[in-house]
Amino acid sequence: MTAPVRIPFPVVDEVSRHCLQEEEPETVHIEVHLPGHLDPARLRKGFTEALGRHPRILMREVPGGWYRRRYEWELTAGADVEVVSFPSPGRNALRDARTRALVEAPPLSVSPPIRLEVVEGVGRAEGSEATDIVGLQAPKGRGAVSIGGSAAGRDQPPLSRSQMTVLFLTINHTALDGPACLRILATAAEIYGGKDNSPAAPPLRPPETPEEAPEAPSNWSRPAHVAQGTPEPSPGNGLLVTELPLPQRPKGSPYTVNDQLMVTTALTIAHWNREHGARPRPLRITMPVDDRPRDTTMPIGNGTRLVEVPFAPTELSHDPADMPDLLRRTAQRTRALKSLSRPQLGHGAALLTAPVTPVAWRAALTRGLRRAAAPWTSTTLLSNIGRIPYPLDFGEEAGRAHAVWFSAPARMPRGLTVTTASTAGRLHLALRWSRALLSHGDGAHLRDLFEHYLHTTEVGP
Repeated sequence: MTAPVRIPFPVVDEVSRHCLQEEEPETVHIEVHLPGHLDPARLRKGFTEALGRHPRILMREVPGGWYRRRYEWELTAGADVEVVSFPSPGRNALRDARTRALVEAPPLSVSPPIRLEVVEGVGRAEGSEATDIVGLQAPKGRGAVSIGGSAAGRDQPPLSRSQMTVLFLTINHTALDGPACLRILATAAEIYGGKDNSPAAPPLRPPETPEEAPEAPSNWSRPAHVAQGTPEPSPGNGLLVTELPLPQRPKGSPYTVNDQLMVTTALTIAHWNREHGARPRPLRITMPVDDRPRDTTMPIGNGTRLVEVPFAPTELSHDPADMPDLLRRTAQRTRALKSLSRPQLGHGAALLTAPVTPVAWRAALTRGLRRAAAPWTSTTLLSNIGRIPYPLDFGEEAGRAHAVWFSAPARMPRGLTVTTASTAGRLHLALRWSRALLSHGDGAHLRDLFEHYLHTTEVGP
C-alpha cells in the first residue's frame, strides 16, 4: 500500500501555525450571493468533485511530537468529513453563518481545512436588519463577534428575486488563502451548472515605463497604528460588509483602482487617528500580491507575498488639489514594490523557519519576536481581490453571483483589515476588526469615512 504523500509546511503556513490564538481564530471568510436556489445533493456532489480536481486542498496536519523539525501536511484521497452543510433557514441564519465564519476555524487535523455553508431563503429584510446587530455571543469557549450587513439604503441595487442563496466558505488561513478557495468554488460552479466558469482575461493596461519609486518614510520608523476606539468586553473579531459604487478614474490614468483603494484606506485611517488625538506618524499598509494564474493550474495554498506601502503624514493632509499627485506617487510605489523579487514574508521569516531546531523551540521564538516587533507592525492590511475573475455561474436555477465579499483575520497589533472585491460593476467592501480595539459603531464610522474618501479619489482629468 502506497504511503500518503507528505508536504512540509511552507514558510507562511509555519509562521501562522506558530502564532495561532483560540480567542481570535485565523479564518478567511468568503460570502457569495446568488439570486436563485441550489439543489443540496447536486451541490455536494459538484463540490466533492471539485476538491478532487484540485487535490492539494485535500490535506490535514500530521500529528507529531514537540521535537520534530517540521510541521507536515498529509494529502488524503478524499474528505474526512462532509464539507457542505445546509443550516436551517430562519430569520438569523445569515447573521449566524457570518458569526461561525469568524469564530469557528475548520480544524487543521481534518481534511480539507475548509467548510461550505449554504444559507437559503435570505431576503432583503434580513440583509438590512443585519446592520443593527451588535455584540453577538459566540459559542462557548470562543470570542464574541459583532456583525454588520450591507448598509440599507446605501446605493444598493434591488435584488433580482425576493429570496436568494448565500454561500459561506470558511477557510483556515494557516492552510489556504481566499483566491485559492475561490478557484475551487469556480470549479464547483462549472460542474454544478454546466456553464463555462473559466477566468476572464485580465484588463489590458499600457506597458509600464520603469520609474524610481518616490521618496517614502523609512521602513525602520515606527508606523502609526489604528487609534483605540471603543473596545468590546469579549475577544474576537467584528465584521461589517457593504456595497459601494466602483470609483471612477479618467481614461489613461497612471493609477489603478487598487491605488485609489490604497489612498482611500490611508486617508480613512489618518482621519480616524486625528479624530482620536493620535500623534501623526507615517502609515504603512500591507498589501498582498498574488502572481498565480487563475485557471485550473493555479497552485492551491497560501500563495500571496506581502509588501508594505508607506505614506508620510504630510501626504495625508487631504487638500483636494494634492489628490492627483498622491495617486500618482502611490501608483509608482505599488508598481515598484510589486516588481521586487522577495520571499513571501521576507528573508527573516525564511531564516526563522529553517528546520534546524525542533518546531516547539521555533514556535516560542517566533511568538516572542512577534510580540517584540509589535510596535513596528504595519498600520493595517488592504487586500484588494480586484474584479472577481470567474462568472461563478451555477446555472439557470441558482444563477450567477451578484455579490462576493472576503474578509481577512484582524488580530492585534494591527487590529483592522480592509478587504475589497468587485462583482457586476460594484465594489464589495469588508471591514474586519479586533474587538480589543474597535466596536461595531467604530466599524460603521470607518465605513462612512472610507466611502467619503473613495469618492474624493475620483479626480478629474
